[in-house]
Amino acid sequence: MDLKVLQRIVADGESETVEFKKSTAQLSRAGETLCGFLNGRGGRVLIGVTPAGKIVGQHVSDKTQQEIAAMLQRFEPPAPVETQVVKLLEGDRKVIVLDARAIADSRPFTFGGRPYQRIGTTTSVMPQERYERLLLDRAHARRRWENQPAVDVQLEDLDHEEILRTVRLGIEAGRLPEATGTDVGEILDRLKLRSEGRLLDAAVVLFGKDPMPDYPQCHLRLARFKGIDKSEFLDNRQEHGHAFHLLEEGMAFLLRHLPIAGRFEPGRIERIDEPLFPVAALREALVNALCHRDYAITGGCVSAAIFDDRLEIWSDGTLPFGLKVEDLKRPHRSLPRNPFITGVFYRRGLVEEWGRGTQMIVDLCVRAGHPDPEFVEQTGAVGVRFLPSGYIAPHRIVHELTQRQREILQLIARDQPIPLRDIMKRLANPPAAATVRDDLYHLKRIGLLDSRGRGRGAMWLLRQEGLE
Repeated sequence: MDLKVLQRIVADGESETVEFKKSTAQLSRAGETLCGFLNGRGGRVLIGVTPAGKIVGQHVSDKTQQEIAAMLQRFEPPAPVETQVVKLLEGDRKVIVLDARAIADSRPFTFGGRPYQRIGTTTSVMPQERYERLLLDRAHARRRWENQPAVDVQLEDLDHEEILRTVRLGIEAGRLPEATGTDVGEILDRLKLRSEGRLLDAAVVLFGKDPMPDYPQCHLRLARFKGIDKSEFLDNRQEHGHAFHLLEEGMAFLLRHLPIAGRFEPGRIERIDEPLFPVAALREALVNALCHRDYAITGGCVSAAIFDDRLEIWSDGTLPFGLKVEDLKRPHRSLPRNPFITGVFYRRGLVEEWGRGTQMIVDLCVRAGHPDPEFVEQTGAVGVRFLPSGYIAPHRIVHELTQRQREILQLIARDQPIPLRDIMKRLANPPAAATVRDDLYHLKRIGLLDSRGRGRGAMWLLRQEGLE
């Protein structure tokens, strides 16, 4: 730095990244400010400039240099602070420039055993909560389960076809350059899944052909339960494999077992049958679970369970970095537990915008007419619970109903109790009233509907306790 650059900086005054000190008599306060800079955006302390912005300089001797060196030794971890000396035009007076370069992976820094922060032009002691969060961030950035070397895993142990598919999808999504080649090793280097020629654990999670038995956490549990608890299975599956295989199998299972919800669009006679919950919301929930679960829990897994009254997707591990479940429904910082794994999902187009996934799940369900999904953290796991807008027939019955009977159930679910005459008005292609009445009594006989009143004044509603 020369004198002209120094003068321009001083002319702009003190700021979030610049502070003036008149002399090295204020070295201790300068160290506190440097600590605040290191824990923020970085910055400079100019020694030899008054608070009013007058450049006065000072004599710089060997003792001065020793005092600065002793001050810098009070930082933990060692501070990346560069010292420069700018000579003034008159005399032998100089301005000392202490330039602190912010390195996010090294935060938080302490000075004299205390952490400091810089807000505006003020330096203050950092709150304990923020200090602890930065400690967690630092540990996470340097050493995570996903960025550790995979023991005894070679390139031939990975699914090369899936790796090349990732490249193709990444190029189509505009998230990988078209010049990305077909050399598997080079692709893994680009995706940060190999370090110094050694595969990382993240590579096995994403592309391992046969991760068992060394990687038991590459595991997905799928269940369709009878009723609303876990006392009896209708279907129960255990899947092992890389993350994209688990995602494919998980989505296939959910779509196979979910009840079908019908709707009609204006101008179309045909009924549109779709899974009860939006497919995009289910995929997002599964992707979130696979990306953000704690893979250090060896016996852990991702699980998806369908009940008669809800669908739940769970992943082992608590919410990271101080996040709370209530934060998931509003804008929040994107701090993926497994950034390498999440990054590959992003490049494939399966993660649209980091930090928005849980909000997208809520938005999709609400637009489909369902209540807000519930986010839950309990017993070391995080889950999302999808709830339907009305009662849904148990899976063993729903496919035995006619399309009209399903439509009747959906009408009553949206607006109950409701009389026969209103049901007739809302059916897309109503048959004779006697036919609809027969449908209603059939649905009542099999335990899906109840009625209040008699004759033409009868009101129809769902039997909320369901079918035993």
